[in-house]
Amino acid sequence: MSKAVAAQSNVKGWLGKDAMASVVVFLVALPLCMGVAIASGVPPTSGLITGIIGGLVVGVFAGSPFQVSGPAAGLTVLVWQLVQQHGLPMLGVIVLLAGLLQLTAGLLKLGQWFRAVSPAVIHGMLAGIGLLILTAQFHVMLDGKPIGKGIDNLLAIPDALNRAITGGGAPLHALYIGILSITTMALWGRFAPRKLKMLPAPLIAVILSVIAAAYFQLKIAYVMVPENIWSVIQLPTMDNLKHVVDTPILIAAVSVAFIASAETLLCASAVDQMHQGQRTKYDKELAAQGLGNALCGLCGVLPMTGVIVRSSANIEAGAKTRASAIFHGMWLLLFAAVLPFTLRYIPVSSLAAVLVFTGYKLAYPKALPKLLEFGKSEVAIAVVTVAVIVGTDLLKGVVLGLLLSLFKLLYVFSQLDIVCDDDEASNCVHLRLSGSATLIRLPMLASALEQVRPGTEVHVHFENLEYIDHACFDLLSNWEKQHEATSGSLVIEWDELSWKFHQRRSAAQRSPRKG
Repeated sequence: MSKAVAAQSNVKGWLGKDAMASVVVFLVALPLCMGVAIASGVPPTSGLITGIIGGLVVGVFAGSPFQVSGPAAGLTVLVWQLVQQHGLPMLGVIVLLAGLLQLTAGLLKLGQWFRAVSPAVIHGMLAGIGLLILTAQFHVMLDGKPIGKGIDNLLAIPDALNRAITGGGAPLHALYIGILSITTMALWGRFAPRKLKMLPAPLIAVILSVIAAAYFQLKIAYVMVPENIWSVIQLPTMDNLKHVVDTPILIAAVSVAFIASAETLLCASAVDQMHQGQRTKYDKELAAQGLGNALCGLCGVLPMTGVIVRSSANIEAGAKTRASAIFHGMWLLLFAAVLPFTLRYIPVSSLAAVLVFTGYKLAYPKALPKLLEFGKSEVAIAVVTVAVIVGTDLLKGVVLGLLLSLFKLLYVFSQLDIVCDDDEASNCVHLRLSGSATLIRLPMLASALEQVRPGTEVHVHFENLEYIDHACFDLLSNWEKQHEATSGSLVIEWDELSWKFHQRRSAAQRSPRKG
């Protein structure tokens, strides 16, 4: 009986903590869902519906129990471009197809492959997205509209700012609201009272903006919501579904699926580092995201990903199970059903400022020092990815980044330097290998071994070697037998090799070991 009571008490304990955490996540998600929707060129309630599906559906099936899913800033630019190119009705078809691709990839156990994308490309993609969001939403923060491509928006900022300051009126008032919002978010985390720190900075910024706009009766743009928020749902029509095999639609769907999957699994990896609980099942998470995006596509609303801001808030608020992510979807549903009229008091410039601040945090080059540890080439790939994303578009930047990573991999695996030091006085030869000893460079290694004087003691050093494959091991083993026939010997520095590659020394018992 005592065990049953203890179990019941335990359930009440984690349920209470999950309920409290879900409220925090809901408060974080509310302004972000609407801000991402407006930035994507769709009604704000579209973002709320995506958040509801992310909580009530993906939260149940997710492979990462602490990860929270919803509309993400990382897809904002791409979705905006798709809406401009294909129209809002076709967005649902694209998201539906992208979700089915993700679901199929998850069922085929391809989730781990998305993790193989170079960190340089991922960080470059996120930084590029951050710059695109910042430069586009800066104009919205002035009650204007984005000019076009990322580079165009960036170059137009000084002129837009000057016109707002000198012209006054709505653009200047919207700028004041934007500055108030950004300042609040920047200072809240540092100076907020400890008891209030659990309240998310974006929500506080929006609340203060609503109060300021109402007090001064500012004539600026406010969030527009329909009387019935469910009216934004657009089921795909047969005419729209006929275009699912069109090349532009297929490319768009693959782009959404790839970027959403990469961002989700990157987020899941980061979430795993924040807690000591259950680790992410990547294939299950990918399948759950696919299911969620398929439902979003059927409803004609925004696509979703796993999002780090809401997920980190979930963990920091003390979530114990996936129930917190599910509950947050329930709170969004309750709010959307009962209190949608309150959205009309929110200045658009405040939500744009939330995304400007989000874009800044994404674009800030905090990852460059870590990338630099793996070589300047990784930093170069990230920088080029960012430049192409801002200069052209998101897809071209990501594709170029992937190609550069592939070329770098091929280059690394094709480089091998061999230095031969022949000490005739001690009848000893030292072969120092650097680079990668692979099948591609096996003839080069064979040629170096053939030039070794017969009857010498040969030492092979690996301290500067990046990689060695089985073919080169076999070559050394076979050459050793030939060299022993000339009264020579082969000494491989196995301690160096074991330290670099964590290989079992027992796999090479055939060779003598010295030093």
